[in-house]
Amino acid sequence: MKILVLDDHLLVREGLRHVLQELDEEGVAVLAAGSARAAFALADEHTDIDLMLLDLNLPDMHGIAALDEFGRRHPDIPVVMLSGNEDHASMRNAFDHGAAGFITKSTLSDQLVAALRLVFAGGIYVPPQLFEATDRLAQPASATGPRQEDRLGLTERQQEVLQMVLKGKTNKEICRLLELAEPTV
Repeated sequence: MKILVLDDHLLVREGLRHVLQELDEEGVAVLAAGSARAAFALADEHTDIDLMLLDLNLPDMHGIAALDEFGRRHPDIPVVMLSGNEDHASMRNAFDHGAAGFITKSTLSDQLVAALRLVFAGGIYVPPQLFEATDRLAQPASATGPRQEDRLGLTERQQEVLQMVLKGKTNKEICRLLELAEPTV
């Protein structure tokens, strides 16, 4: 497994190198770059990259522009955005531009590993911060309109999963409670 990490902070790149080893017992090859230019060169040189972790704020190119460029050059490689920024607009923008996930730098390492496993299984990791507050979803139906869950168009099972996510349950906890496979969650 080979992962390209693009972040302008050396400490973040080195920390991720260690955390990413948890993804595979046989080891993970981590390529690291501090600029978009260096990352593009590495990606062109290493055609066997399985995933890219891309910082939103870079010194030589905005992360969304880098996401677009990387998508044009290497459309088969999933890209997960990294950011210290937790605003919903940035998250939605990254997904609109094809990100396979958005991970905030306040995420715990075990949550990062679980999120990347989901992406490797073909899923898209949406951070809990992007969901609306639990109390808005838990509001009962009124006589004037449908419940929030109904407006989202979710099945009953999807609503159960969403409620657990909003309560802070991990994917593994949800799997155990609902007897589902982790990629399904």
